[in-house]
Amino acid sequence: MADERAKRRLAAIAVADVVGYSRLMEADETGTLAALRERRKTVLEPIVRDHEGRIVKVMGDGVLVEFASAVNAVKAALELQEKMAEANTLLSEDRRIVLRIGINLGDIIGEGSDVYGDGVNIAARLETLAEPGGICVSAKVRDETHGRLELAFEDIGEQQLKNIANPVRVFRVAACAVSSAAVGPSLSLPDKPSIAVLPFTNMSGDPEQQYFSDGITEDIITELSRSRSLFVIARNSSFQYRDKGVDVRRVARDLGVRYVVEGSVRKMGSRIRITAQLIDAVPGNHLWSERFDRGIKELFDVQDELTQTIVATVAGRLEDAEIRMAANKRTDSLPAYDCLLRGIQHLRGYGPDDNRLARELFEQAVALDPRYALAHAYLALALLVENHYGGASDSIKQRALDIATAAVRLDPRDSRCHTFLGQVYRFRDEYDLAISHLERGVALNPNDAIGIVHLAGVLGVSGRAEEGIELLHRAIRLDPYLNFFWGTLALCLYPLRRYEEALVASQKIGPTKSPWQMAREAACLAQLGRLDEARAKAAEVLRRKPRAEMPHYRYPADAEHLREGLLKAGLPE
Repeated sequence: MADERAKRRLAAIAVADVVGYSRLMEADETGTLAALRERRKTVLEPIVRDHEGRIVKVMGDGVLVEFASAVNAVKAALELQEKMAEANTLLSEDRRIVLRIGINLGDIIGEGSDVYGDGVNIAARLETLAEPGGICVSAKVRDETHGRLELAFEDIGEQQLKNIANPVRVFRVAACAVSSAAVGPSLSLPDKPSIAVLPFTNMSGDPEQQYFSDGITEDIITELSRSRSLFVIARNSSFQYRDKGVDVRRVARDLGVRYVVEGSVRKMGSRIRITAQLIDAVPGNHLWSERFDRGIKELFDVQDELTQTIVATVAGRLEDAEIRMAANKRTDSLPAYDCLLRGIQHLRGYGPDDNRLARELFEQAVALDPRYALAHAYLALALLVENHYGGASDSIKQRALDIATAAVRLDPRDSRCHTFLGQVYRFRDEYDLAISHLERGVALNPNDAIGIVHLAGVLGVSGRAEEGIELLHRAIRLDPYLNFFWGTLALCLYPLRRYEEALVASQKIGPTKSPWQMAREAACLAQLGRLDEARAKAAEVLRRKPRAEMPHYRYPADAEHLREGLLKAGLPE
């Protein structure tokens, strides 16, 4: 008896169990086991360590953890549900790993590294009462944490638990507490004025003029983005609402902003009418509205006036430098501006001739105004796009470099000029220069989500993938609908050997997925041991393009790691 008493101690025991474990194993045994190992290493173990706990045992579908205090056990459980949910956002629903957790405070018996007794058994039974993604605790845990944690508990009464002699009073951690953890944080308002500019409506009665109203909207977004006083949602996410009847307050909630700008454009011969209104979406009040009836030659003045008024209204002030930036006219040639807008429209298209037409329109813009920096920058980019980026010939890459360098020389304050020059350097494998110009572009326009993603991509192939992933989280906040994000995330995850996450990210790219992105999926599957799937994916790659151009890595070890995965999948060198 003395030995048994010596082994007894009071402890908080948490038991977690995977919901639908048998289903997951039946669907993909190898992938499920690999994912569980990854979650234990990257999620469970750090949380237990941070909250001074000890993992007692790991079962196939669950885990038993001992804590010295009930407070630490509950805090760890909440964080665990939060981190598991964050990891699940990258997974299709049928692959998500969801936990139930039960926590009890009671007497346990230690034997070696294992523990036994009613204190453990009650925790295991409480887990079965929890909702998927939820937490159930005993009355002892609730009493111990009451007043020490800002939590609400739902009393579900006394429960007769299997193989436990006396009924146990059970509480659920309130759904609001768990859901805020399990679902992950909603898009909270940034710490500076936040704004989304919705696509201005084309009121010209001519669908062919849509590019013009889109271009004006995009210019306003770009000029607002230059202001460090504002948090500006990127074009891609704002344009998700084009041609839709929208509730401004719903848009603000979706995008996590306070202010919304909407308006319209009507082009009538040599005249233009632009209307705009600024709305504080929290109370739903109109802060400002204006109508501009001007000659078409005054278009740039109207854009400047709009931008300055919006910044001054929502930020409360305009620094002199911001005023100068907003007033910076990139061209005085309306025909050159029109060519630029048409070229951008084609560059974003997927028609067979779009890339060529875009390049020709940018060449026309440069011919009309040889000092138009942005036209030079887009022309350099179009040359790369038309010639398959890194697959372009050396002469094309040199021409793109000369043109992009001229763009930066003409306007060193335009972030896009630096961003496009950085891309040219990337596809020339000049990594330091690429990073330097991409960082300069982001510094000039911290709201440029696409520029941030391009920088993350270069970091991903330059041995700095973790930094790249941090930047990607910043980009997705600026542009919640940024599909471009997923391919770059997969690019950064692969060299970190986070294959499951890389695979899921790649699967979210959508129908525009390139052969080399599919080849990386095959490599991920092979590295996970899913060889049949890997070979099927490799065969699909070979059908589409026998020699898919893969991204170049700066360091041989990273290149060899990718080569290893491709060879395992059955792809030729």
